[in-house]
Amino acid sequence: MKTLMRSALVALSAVSFAAMAIGAAQAQDPIELKFTTVSVPTDLHTQAMKVFADKLNELEPNLFDIQLYDSGSLFSQNGDLDALQRGNAEMAYVSFQLIADAIPEFGLFTAGYLFQNADHYRKVMESDLGAEFKQTVSDEMGIQLLDVCYLGTRELNLRRERDVQTPADLEGIKLRMPGSDAWLFLGEALGANPTPLPFSEVYLGLQTGTIDAQDNPLPTVDAAKFYEVTQQIVLTDHLVDGLPMAVNNQTWDQLDETQQAHMVEAAHVACDFNNEKRYAEEDRLVKFFEEKGLKVTTPDVAAFRSHVQEFYLTSDRAKQWPEGWVDRINALAD
Repeated sequence: MKTLMRSALVALSAVSFAAMAIGAAQAQDPIELKFTTVSVPTDLHTQAMKVFADKLNELEPNLFDIQLYDSGSLFSQNGDLDALQRGNAEMAYVSFQLIADAIPEFGLFTAGYLFQNADHYRKVMESDLGAEFKQTVSDEMGIQLLDVCYLGTRELNLRRERDVQTPADLEGIKLRMPGSDAWLFLGEALGANPTPLPFSEVYLGLQTGTIDAQDNPLPTVDAAKFYEVTQQIVLTDHLVDGLPMAVNNQTWDQLDETQQAHMVEAAHVACDFNNEKRYAEEDRLVKFFEEKGLKVTTPDVAAFRSHVQEFYLTSDRAKQWPEGWVDRINALAD
């Protein structure tokens, strides 16, 4: 009997030791989560990364080693996606434009005057249509889209004052756009001469005249201080823009369902923080820019909308869009 008891105790001790060893290994080796962005520290998307990290650490204590990199310090604007897919980074904001470059049928998500607001983005992403979209992105690009953070309503920001009423008034204007094909197409649809330039070079480009204009939401103009080197803002409202927060499948597949749900929850909390702050910022910034000496004008928005929509719908791009999706997206609007 003593021998049996001794054997049982030895076996129990071995199991306990193994469990402790596994637990210690897990504690010593959290999942590395490098989250990279090109946005500057004052940008709300950068601040939202900290909100995400705090919430995820609250929901999953000690599971992740979350490292935040801003200002393109880890990867450039067009390098984030490659970094995710190669496993050199685990998280980033991946624009709809980059997704469209990889999966042309989803170019409809980059079309001007499609989405109405941040709530509209989330409704679409949480619908059956959104589930199909996210699954295709996962299968073909190797990333999971957690939520969409409102970037803002994009406006034109000109280096020199100009009378802009219709797209024809932008002829010859070197309008900075990110380097992806979908972004450049939008610049062309607006009537300008789209010029690719990394975000980190936009301030100097405006200052020196390498570019004549850039387009971004007002909070980005403020955060990056573009108002210091421009004279006019034209309120075209040409794109209600959002940035999907993404994690690569290499990391996602390491998580169980509860951990995955917690990551999505943390992304929702971060995007809610970002969205609320951005709308408040947009409300106050028109007056702020006027106080800084910029001229703020409103063009013929209907003329811009008609021109941009026709430019898209008559292009070869629209032929690739999933049938009926534009109507389904419109049906989910408020």
